[in-house]
Amino acid sequence: MRRVCVFCGSSTGVGEGYGRDAAALGTLLAERGIGVVYGGASVGLMGVVADAALAAGGEVIGVIPQHLMRVEIAHDRLTEQYVVEDMHQRKAKMAELSDGFLALPGGAGTLEELFEVWTWAQLGLHAKPLALVDAGGYYTKLAEFIDHMVEEGFLNTRSRELVTIDADPVALLDAFERHQAEPVERWAG
Repeated sequence: MRRVCVFCGSSTGVGEGYGRDAAALGTLLAERGIGVVYGGASVGLMGVVADAALAAGGEVIGVIPQHLMRVEIAHDRLTEQYVVEDMHQRKAKMAELSDGFLALPGGAGTLEELFEVWTWAQLGLHAKPLALVDAGGYYTKLAEFIDHMVEEGFLNTRSRELVTIDADPVALLDAFERHQAEPVERWAG
């Protein structure tokens, strides 16, 4: 596990808890010698993760679309920053550079990124581990809904098992290290 892509918000959310969890994750990744790949911004949880990983001596690679350079305020102290044309190129580049995916709390963009890489895994386009960091119980209701998708027959158990949800990033990274890629024989049903 050389690098992990971290999807997260361009906001810090309500209260200080999400920021603390993001900083702890950035520090943990750096301490384990795992580089961070993320959206390239200096604001919100994105900036918190990047700053913490950098402060702990870690590698941090940003990928930001040209049109978001000012909106998300591109981070100027990263190990490397890729400026791409659009959101599609951003996600493709982040996936290319990463060996796994973690999602901290975030909004619609975070969920969109998460669901896209999950769909890619479901279709057999990659076999990289994917997890949600359930910081402060943020993803608890989403986990319940994902289980509901299985109960209602819109998601099979194998596809459900592609996503791990846990509040403990140490446990998630340990699971990433043990991850064995399994070929997808059939994605529908």
